[in-house]
Amino acid sequence: MILDRINKENDIKSISPDEYALLAQEIRTFLIKNISVNGGHLGPNLGAVELTMALHLSLNLPEDKIIFDVGHQSYTHKILTGRKDRFGTLRKYGGISGFPKRNESECDAFNTGHSSTSISAGLGFVKARDLKGEKHTIVSVIGDGALTGGMAYEALNNAAKLESNFIIILNDNNMSISENVGGISRYLQAIRTFTGYQDFKVALQKKLLRMPKGKQVVDSLRRYKSSIKQLFVPGMFFEDMGITYLGPIDGHDIRGMMRLILEARRIKHTVLIHVCTKKGRGYAPAERHPARFHGTEPFDIETGLPRKNKGKATYSDVFSTVMISLAAKNENVVAITAAMPDGTGLKRFQNLYPDRFFDVGIAEEHAVTFAAGLAAGGMIPIVAIYSSFLQRAFDQILHDVCIQKLHVVFCLDRAGIVGADGETHQGIFDLSYLSSMPNMHILAPKNKWELSDMLKYAVSFDGPIAIRYPRGRAYDGLPEYREPIQYGKSEALYEEEGIQLFAAGSMVETAVTVRNSLKEKGLSCALYNARSIKPIDGEMIKNASERGSLIVTMEENVLSGGYGEKVRDYMAEQNISTPIINIGIADEYVEHGSVDILKKNLGIDAASIERRILEAVKYHG
Repeated sequence: MILDRINKENDIKSISPDEYALLAQEIRTFLIKNISVNGGHLGPNLGAVELTMALHLSLNLPEDKIIFDVGHQSYTHKILTGRKDRFGTLRKYGGISGFPKRNESECDAFNTGHSSTSISAGLGFVKARDLKGEKHTIVSVIGDGALTGGMAYEALNNAAKLESNFIIILNDNNMSISENVGGISRYLQAIRTFTGYQDFKVALQKKLLRMPKGKQVVDSLRRYKSSIKQLFVPGMFFEDMGITYLGPIDGHDIRGMMRLILEARRIKHTVLIHVCTKKGRGYAPAERHPARFHGTEPFDIETGLPRKNKGKATYSDVFSTVMISLAAKNENVVAITAAMPDGTGLKRFQNLYPDRFFDVGIAEEHAVTFAAGLAAGGMIPIVAIYSSFLQRAFDQILHDVCIQKLHVVFCLDRAGIVGADGETHQGIFDLSYLSSMPNMHILAPKNKWELSDMLKYAVSFDGPIAIRYPRGRAYDGLPEYREPIQYGKSEALYEEEGIQLFAAGSMVETAVTVRNSLKEKGLSCALYNARSIKPIDGEMIKNASERGSLIVTMEENVLSGGYGEKVRDYMAEQNISTPIINIGIADEYVEHGSVDILKKNLGIDAASIERRILEAVKYHG
């Protein structure tokens, strides 16, 4: 196999051009085989194989720098830079990451995981290079989906003023996670369909150069290239900004891309190469269902179907069902997401209520202020965004929603430990950053029925409110407990003397296991469903501390600024002397790995919590 001859960076340069197509095929086979076992981002990587090969053939790594936007298309880059033999550990605890990581390889120039950052980072690399008097090449690779994010345009605005070489590769597959939306998508579609432009430009230049004084004519045309391009391709946005545009080019034509990259390296300002690729290329199920294979669980290669049956409903499924019911009863309910209609469970809502559904693209900041406008206009916007992505809109939540006390409902999917996607995707900060905002009300459901009740309560609430719930299977325990949701009130599940457990949201399931085990050991143990994270239920905490020997708070969030810290502060303010221990995540980022392994290592699994409680009981006598 050709792939066997590639064991470190730049080995690809020893491959004959006649072998490029076969190597691309081998890489795709390698990706499909491995991702079918462990899961991962299949569609984006299958689409970027030839593009990545062209970059590695044209550049000298690690001296030259490639900055991948988001980074979910970097698997081929990892294979070509010495990590092929470790690929079986992809996204596993202690294994290689599914995203670029600087501590993993010198060839990973910049850590990524969220969208629309690559041009800003690349521009920073360019300025650092120029200030140090160095000459290497900087390339930022950004998808058309990431161009729906405002940060990309802020960076383009700066890059347009650059007077040294900077290459931006626009990997255009007409997709983000789902199909792209909005004006930039339509604009790129117009360019893609105008296939004659680049051929016309090259042919015209060649003919003019053969004429007497042809070079003078070409130079004059270059000075007026903006008006010439406007004639043939209306709205040449990049050229109008002062960025040289090359393309569009077939993103599966390796030699063609190499020629354009070589041309781009000679230009002493910012160059954008427009590359058209097909998401999921080379694997029929991924080509037919690019959104489903963007990030996939293990699957059967022959059929493309998941290896595991879907089984019980997820929290996203519950959210989906309740949203449809709410919309049917209240015509003011509208739904907003940031390029995640499938992942958040809003696809069915979109199909049934297309006029009341808004996918704003990968633009969380805009999503929130847009929701604020809808709320101020009399609608009830429900904003469904993953926990780690919503933190990008901190300023908009604080200023545009909370200061005005607007009725916007935030539904934070993937809250808590999410597992294999690692640091950038763990939803472990939302209780802290949302709690810091005056006027924000925060809820966390203990099970699927409570999520339904909280959504109904949130629609009737008057002001900013957030509901955070975890990824995956919806807990269906404790069905006999269904107390109505009340402002700032917790729920007493089991009232006893002794140890007093206060569990937030997803930790209620863990707390049930802990309580049962402690009861088997002869210890009396009460359990409260905190459910109102802000404001906390001070009255219930005070009552529990009066009859308890130990207060224990449990949350799937960082301790700093979280629920437990609020309980501790309240007890200190009220001069409550009952001992307290806070169970949560330390002041650190959480790497990738299975949820069970990560929870055990973080000390928030049932066995670890029980050990801490027993040690505390022994210590306090």
